[in-house]
Amino acid sequence: MSSEQMHDAVIVGAGFGGMGAAIQLRRLGYDDLVVLEREDDLGGTWHVNRYPGLAVDIPSATYSYSFEPNPHWSRLFAPGAELKRYAEHVADKYDLRRHMRFSVVVTGARWDEDGSCWVVSLEGGDEVRGRYLLTATGFLSQPRMPDIAGIEDFAGEVVHTTRWRDDVDLEGKRIGVIGTGATAVQLIPELARAAGHLTVFQRTAIYVSPKLDGPVPGAVRAAFARVPLTQRIARLVGSSILEVMMVAGVLHFRDLPWANRIGAQVCRRHLDRQVKDPELKAKLTPDYDFGCKRPTFSNTYFPTFTKPHVDLETTSIDHVDATGVVLADGRRADIDVLVLATGFNLWDANFPAIQVVGREGRDLGKWWRDNRFCAYEGITVPKFPNFLSLNSPYSYSGLSYFTTIETQMAHMDRLFRAMRKADADVFEVSERANQEFLDRMTELLGNSVFNAGSCATARSYYFNQHGEATLLRPTSTISAHREAVRFPIGDYRFHSTRERVPA
Repeated sequence: MSSEQMHDAVIVGAGFGGMGAAIQLRRLGYDDLVVLEREDDLGGTWHVNRYPGLAVDIPSATYSYSFEPNPHWSRLFAPGAELKRYAEHVADKYDLRRHMRFSVVVTGARWDEDGSCWVVSLEGGDEVRGRYLLTATGFLSQPRMPDIAGIEDFAGEVVHTTRWRDDVDLEGKRIGVIGTGATAVQLIPELARAAGHLTVFQRTAIYVSPKLDGPVPGAVRAAFARVPLTQRIARLVGSSILEVMMVAGVLHFRDLPWANRIGAQVCRRHLDRQVKDPELKAKLTPDYDFGCKRPTFSNTYFPTFTKPHVDLETTSIDHVDATGVVLADGRRADIDVLVLATGFNLWDANFPAIQVVGREGRDLGKWWRDNRFCAYEGITVPKFPNFLSLNSPYSYSGLSYFTTIETQMAHMDRLFRAMRKADADVFEVSERANQEFLDRMTELLGNSVFNAGSCATARSYYFNQHGEATLLRPTSTISAHREAVRFPIGDYRFHSTRERVPA
C-alpha cells in the first residue's frame, strides 16, 4: 500500500465515527478517501464485540444517524447484531466500502511540513499520504487488561469481552467474571444461564435502572418506514429523556441536586424491588453519586445474584493461580473459565490510539499527558494542522454517540467551507482559542457531579490520570451542536500551499 499518491484524506477507523466523517467529506466534494481499519470488517465496536447479551444500552431510536434513521429495530434496545447490520447498510447506501482497507494496522502519523500533508505509517513499513488526517478510533477501542498477578498462570480459558470466542464451552462450567461495568451488566445474566456456578468479582457497584425494553411491533416498524416523522418523534422523546438525565442530573449537579437524587432513587428502588437480602443489597449499592460512572439499564442483572449458583465477591483479588482466583482474605474460588469484563483503557492507550506527531515534533499523546487533555470544540488541536481528532477530550456530548458524531460533522462542514472561502487548503486552530475553550470547559465542569459530587470511589473511566473528567463535554447537546455551526472562524488560521498565478 506504500505510495507517493496524495489522497484527499486518510481516516483511521471504520466504525460509525469514521463512516460519518467519510460521508461528510464526500458531501464537501472530497472523494479520494482512504479509510484504514485494523479489523477485518467495518462496524467498530459493533463488529469487535460479540459477547452474549450484547445490545445497545440506550433506546435504539436514538442510536443512529439522524439523516439515516433505521425503522427496522426489532427491540427498543436493539441487539448488537442489528447494529452491525445497520453499519453495513450505511456503508452500502453511501458507497463507503470502496474507500475502506481492512486488516490494516496504523502505527502512527506525522505531519510533513514540506509536503503539507500527513504521512500515515502502517504495520509492515508501508505509508499512506493524505492532505487531511481524521482519527476515528473510538472512545472504547483499547481493551484494559486487569493488573492482577498470576493471570498468565491460569490453566483454564481466559476470555476478554472485546475478543469474545464462541468456541469456549460455558455449559455447566465454573465461570468467574472480573468487572461489573455496563458490559458486565449485559453479560452476567447470560453467563448465569449457562454456568454450573458463576462467581462475579466486583470492585465497584454500578447504578442500574429499569429497562423499558421489548419487541417493537411490526405495525410500529411499518409506520416508521412509511412515515419517517413518527420515528423522528420517537427519537426526540428518547433523546430528551437522556438529555435530562445527563445535563440536569450530572452536568448541573451543583444547581440541580434534586435531579441527581431522582436518578439515584430510581436505581435504588429498582434494586429494592429485585433484591430482598440486606447483605446482598448492600454489596450492590453504589457508594458514590449517580453519574460519576456511566449508569445503565437492565431488568435481569440484579435478580441474577439471587440465584443459588451465583456468588458476588466484593473482597479484592490478591492473585490468580492455575485453578482459580485467590482473594485478599485468603479465600479462593476455583473456576474453569475466567471472563475479563474489565473495559477499556482510555487514558493510557487511547487519546490518541496511535502516535500522532504534529508541527515542531509535538507528540499529541505525550503533550496531553504532560500538560492537560483538551481539543478545541472536541475536534482540533494547535500544532496539528489539517488534523481532526474525532474521539477527543470534551467531545462526547449526551449519551448517544451519534450526537457526538453529527456535532463533529457539523463542525467539519463549517470549517472546510470557511477554508475554501479563504482560498486555502491548510487549517490550524490557534493556541489562544484552544486555551479559551479549555478554560470554559473547566469552569463548566465545576458545576458537574464530577467536581461537585462524591466520585472518589467510582473508579470511573471518565477521569484521566490528572483527576479531570475530560471525556464528556459539560454542555447540553443542543449547545454543542449550536457551537459547531457558529464557532468563530477567527479561531482558525488558514493558508494555501498552492502557487498563486499572477493576475
